[in-house]
Amino acid sequence: MADGSEAVARYSAQQLQDFIQRALSTVGMPDDNAAAIAALMAEADLNGADGHGIFRLPGYVKRMKLGGLNLTPNIRIEREKPGMALVDGDNAQGHLVMKYCAEIAIEKARTTGVAWVGSHHSNHAGPASLYAKMPLAHDMIGLYVAIGNANHLPPWGGMEMLLSTNPIAIAVPADQEPDVVLDMATTVAAYGKVKTAAQRGEQMPEGWMIDRQGKPLTDPNKANEGFLLPIGGPKGYGLALMFGLLAGTLNGAAFGKDVVDFNADFETVTNTGQFIVAVDISAFGDVAGFKRQVDAVIRQMKGSPTLPGFDEVLLPGEQSHRKRQDRETNGIPMHTGLLDALAALADELGIEKLS
Repeated sequence: MADGSEAVARYSAQQLQDFIQRALSTVGMPDDNAAAIAALMAEADLNGADGHGIFRLPGYVKRMKLGGLNLTPNIRIEREKPGMALVDGDNAQGHLVMKYCAEIAIEKARTTGVAWVGSHHSNHAGPASLYAKMPLAHDMIGLYVAIGNANHLPPWGGMEMLLSTNPIAIAVPADQEPDVVLDMATTVAAYGKVKTAAQRGEQMPEGWMIDRQGKPLTDPNKANEGFLLPIGGPKGYGLALMFGLLAGTLNGAAFGKDVVDFNADFETVTNTGQFIVAVDISAFGDVAGFKRQVDAVIRQMKGSPTLPGFDEVLLPGEQSHRKRQDRETNGIPMHTGLLDALAALADELGIEKLS
């Protein structure tokens, strides 16, 4: 068998989407919800977010089978004012909750200019950029923040893991250039990258994690013996804390010691919190003019002379854009470890394998 780190085959986004939908429908999810989740998960893989697409399917299915997720939720607005809403996700799969929240934020922003929609009792929803990018199609800027679904980070100077990766994504539309899309964790690496490294039989680079003696930890299979490092030292810790207060505490969602590790506990309700902000560019000025100015800024950045060792200046989201172009043409690369896991899942559910 090929090493787990080797990409052995490529599949179309539609093939992945069909397989995901088959699996979700088989465990009892209504077909329309299964289709919506499958489309978003395949979109994640298409954009190069390999730790948040079909890779997550076995874990999602396990949680669904053990009753940790509500397969027939009543996602609804709990509190509302013209420029905001608080959504009760009813323990639904996070993709459904955040798609619902993004649609509300976009609709409200048409009237109010800016709209903030938060959620509680949601779940893991995949990569942050999926939702920050949704307002782009409506000539809006999107901003998304989430509580990570397991704590892997202590407060700066502490030892107890009380914080998660707490990611943020911001998407700004351009005109002729690719849209600018920042998607980052408040840790040096997202935990999904640790999990994919373990599945592929790869080592982590130094700087992602340290053990409890402060020494570099590079074996992803020993991740539970250490913790992730924040970006920028105490600054990353500060961002993780503040994002947690905004996405968790403000929404009545879990934060700190209340966060459930969904990698280890597949039955307890996670009460995950997220929020999305939609900003209507037309409320601030001419949309076309704004996009042209964004193009100008992008070209200024790209035109900057490079330091030795750098081939070019990259914009946030540019590598993801290139991966998407490649994967739309050539398919999404799948690794042996992941293909084995999906084949085992297909056997478990009695469904057609990813062909």
